[in-house]
Amino acid sequence: MQRTMKHYTPEEKDFIKQHQHRNPAELMLQAGRYPQLPVSELVKQIQARQKATDKLPTWAAHPDVVFPTTLSVEQTSSEATAAYKASLVKGKLLVDLTGGFGVDSFFFAKHFEQVVHVEQNSGLSEIAAYNFKLLGAANINAVNTTAEDFLQGFTGHADVLYLDPARRGDRQEKVHLLQDCEPDVLQLLPLLFEKADAVLLKTSPMLDIELALEQLGAVAQVWVIALHNECKEVLYMLQPQAATNPERHAINLLPDGSSQVLTFTKEREEQTIVSFADPKAYLYEPNAAILKAGAYRSLASQFGLYKLHPNSHLYTSDQLIPGFPGRSFACQGVGRYHKKEILARLPQRKANITVRNFPESVADIRKKTGIKEGGADYLFFTTDMHQKPIVVYCRKVTGPSG
Repeated sequence: MQRTMKHYTPEEKDFIKQHQHRNPAELMLQAGRYPQLPVSELVKQIQARQKATDKLPTWAAHPDVVFPTTLSVEQTSSEATAAYKASLVKGKLLVDLTGGFGVDSFFFAKHFEQVVHVEQNSGLSEIAAYNFKLLGAANINAVNTTAEDFLQGFTGHADVLYLDPARRGDRQEKVHLLQDCEPDVLQLLPLLFEKADAVLLKTSPMLDIELALEQLGAVAQVWVIALHNECKEVLYMLQPQAATNPERHAINLLPDGSSQVLTFTKEREEQTIVSFADPKAYLYEPNAAILKAGAYRSLASQFGLYKLHPNSHLYTSDQLIPGFPGRSFACQGVGRYHKKEILARLPQRKANITVRNFPESVADIRKKTGIKEGGADYLFFTTDMHQKPIVVYCRKVTGPSG
C-alpha cells in the first residue's frame, strides 16, 4: 500500500514544502545530500503538486494533502469541471463508483447529504479518504472495492450513481468506446437503474455522441464541457424513462469563472434553416464545446448569423455580435489561396492560421508559404458558399473568447 502523508516525519514534510517549486530532475541529482530522506518518494509528491497547482488549487494549497502518481493527477477532473458537474445534481445520496483521487466526490459532497467514494485501488482509496478529512469533507465515505462488487452488495437506493470509466486498456493504451472502458457501463445498465433514480456518466470527448446515445438508449440530457476552449468531457444523464430527443448543452468554462452556454436538441438542429453569405465585416469561430456538440445550425439561428458554407462551421455578420460563444474577428479582406498574394499582405511573414473545411493542413500551408506562427494577423483557410477555397484575413476582436 502506498505510504501516506500522515506517516511522514516533520523533516520529510519540510523537504516537500521547501522544494515544491524546484525542478524534480535536479532534486533527484542532489539526492545524495539528503541520505536520511526517501528523496525519490518525496520528489514524486513535489511533481504531483506542481501538476496540480492550476488544475487542483484546493489540494495544492494544503500543505498536508497527499498526492498519488502523477498519472492519477493527470486523469482526474479539474476543480473547474468538477464544480460545474456537481452543480447539475443534488439530493440525499450520490455514489461515485469510480472515485479515483476524489475530486469529483469532493464537489458532489457540496450538493448531497452523503457521498460514497468507491475506488478499487487500495492505495488511492486510502489517499482519497485521508484528504477528504483534511479538506473538511466529512460527509464522504470511502469504500475500497470495485464498482461491480459495491453494486452487488448495495441494498440501499441512491439519488444518483456517477461513473467515469477508466479509459486505458490492458497495455495502458487509451480507449474510448464504452464497451472497452472499465467498468463496462453497457453491461451494468440494468443494475445501475435498479440501484438509483439516475446515472450520471462521464465519457471521453473522443467518443462519438451519436454512437453513445444509440448504445445507452435512455439519455435525458447531454453536456459537452470545454475548459478555456479545450473540450474536456461529455456527460450523459441516464434515466430509465428518458425521452428520445435529449437536450444537449455546450458549455465553455472561461478563465474568469463565467461560462458560455448553448442549449439545443438534435431535432431542432436538423429543422433549423440557415442562410449563407460571403465573409462580411465580422467572422466567428465557435468554441470547442459547440463544435463537439454539433450545434452548427442552432448557433447561427440563436445569434442571427450567416454561415460561410454548410461544412465550414465559420459564421459572419455585418454588425459585431456581443457575447458570441467563441472567438470573434474583424475581417480585413478575402483572397485566393495564392502564395504571393498571401505574403504581400503579411510583411512580417507571421500569422495565426486556422483551417476549416479546407483540403490542406496548417502544416502544409506553413510549409508552402513559409509563414511563421504568431503576430496579430489571423488567417482562416476555408471553403465559401460557392465551393471555392478562400483565405479570410482577420484581426481578433478583444473580449472573452475562451
